[in-house]
Amino acid sequence: MAPKLQASVLLLLPFFLYLSPVAGHNITRLLSQFPDFSTFNSLLSKTAVAAEINRRQTITVLALDNSAASALARLPDDTLQEVLAVHVILDYYDNVKIHSLRRRSTLFTTLFQTTGVAENQMGFLNFTRLSDGRLAFGSATPGAPLVSTYVKVVATRPYNISVLQISSAIVPQGINGLPLAPFGAPIVVPPEPLVPAPAPVDDTVSDGPAEAPEADAPDADAPASDSPADSPGPAPVSHAPTMADVSDVEDSSAGRVAGGISLGLVMAGVVLLGF
Repeated sequence: MAPKLQASVLLLLPFFLYLSPVAGHNITRLLSQFPDFSTFNSLLSKTAVAAEINRRQTITVLALDNSAASALARLPDDTLQEVLAVHVILDYYDNVKIHSLRRRSTLFTTLFQTTGVAENQMGFLNFTRLSDGRLAFGSATPGAPLVSTYVKVVATRPYNISVLQISSAIVPQGINGLPLAPFGAPIVVPPEPLVPAPAPVDDTVSDGPAEAPEADAPDADAPASDSPADSPGPAPVSHAPTMADVSDVEDSSAGRVAGGISLGLVMAGVVLLGF
């Protein structure tokens, strides 16, 4: 190989290694470190699901302990393979990431969705955060109940594979002809706490009764009468003079004239007698 060509290949080799799918994990070897999951590990190896998990670079396995996994052992091999594929999420979720999901409910895509035989949303999982803080799982088929809860992290290899323990198996109703999902009792979801709505505010009603203005106390020096003290009395009633009034005036004037004449005559006589 020419020196220039050899140098070009060496420069491009890291790039090709980066693009090539390289399995960075082995689910069988990983679970072999945890005896409590030996039954589940055996079921994965019995089917093609373990090989498919190893082929994926970003994966989350929902594992069952020996007690919960034993219920799956009686399933036919083809049904078992589909059910196990439902327990493999095509994304990476560790303890921090799954608790940081902000939405109350989230749909997870599973390995079963890639098989081409999943129908009626059997290839998806319903993940729901309950009001009491539990993280619950169930099939996303319409009307399916939540049947399993998150327990703990088993193992992680950031950010390629994560193994999370759940409490019971998730078997979608109708998968591979099963008439009813016989695994896992439905989880009783606690009711959401009721928060009383605030009372409506009526702007037309005041907060309290308006205080009436206090009447001024009566002044002790003020007169008891409602009318002012210096108000004038009733005006005299005037009337037109009558004939009797006219005659009385005339008689009085005549009397005064006659008296004056008599007095004058008496005074004149006294004077004349004196001389």
